[in-house]
Amino acid sequence: MTDTKTPYSYYPGQNRMGFLYPALGLAGEVGEVLENVKRIIRDDEGKISKERKEKIKKEAGDVLWYLSQICTEFGLDLNDIAEDNLIKLLDRLKRGRIKGEGDNR
Repeated sequence: MTDTKTPYSYYPGQNRMGFLYPALGLAGEVGEVLENVKRIIRDDEGKISKERKEKIKKEAGDVLWYLSQICTEFGLDLNDIAEDNLIKLLDRLKRGRIKGEGDNR
């Protein structure tokens, strides 16, 4: 018999507050991406090595996984989210509002 579980079947809290575990995981993984960016400055003299780029790539994969799980928990589609965000940014660019703060600019 083959195991039909997928990676998202293994985290606690599903069917209760299933969004909480991937949300916390996302925060941790974003921190790991940023830690590697910091090390480019601190340890690598501002040079982006092949090794550092690979570490960031692996952590970015974890970021994507956790983000996709949050979207799954809320019934959101990542393609719709990406498309809506591009429309929003293009509208801001057209109106000369790409800079500044706040969502409603």
